[in-house]
Amino acid sequence: MRQQVKVKKLNDKAILPTYGSPYSAGADLYACMDENVTIHPGETVMIKTGLAMEIPEGFAGLIYARSGLATKKGLAPANKVGVIDADYRGEIMVPLYNHSQSEVMVEHGERIAQMVITPFLTAEYFLVDELDETERGEGGFGSTGMK
Repeated sequence: MRQQVKVKKLNDKAILPTYGSPYSAGADLYACMDENVTIHPGETVMIKTGLAMEIPEGFAGLIYARSGLATKKGLAPANKVGVIDADYRGEIMVPLYNHSQSEVMVEHGERIAQMVITPFLTAEYFLVDELDETERGEGGFGSTGMK
């Protein structure tokens, strides 16, 4: 299934998101910078993409780490998963955190994260006095694997 997403270039050097293969769930996002940026160990740097998007109503853009960048260079989004709401029209930026013990350089045009456009449900929360019983009950944090 294809969903059209309007994209506006905020910088002439910006690169539109691309998919690595026909079956990729996430589209790669690219760094859009005038000069390379060095991210020190334990540091977070906001990396611009030079793009703004009009994500359709009922959908969200979820920003995830790229597995290669995270495992080979130690860079991943600081917020773990970024959420771009359908009404946001500002520049898409990725806060990259350096998990490694070395400085890592990010260059213009480098793939920095991946974005999945996904539908979502808006819940209506309401207060009750009791919840339905389940076999699991209140067990959490690994309780389902214990006997």
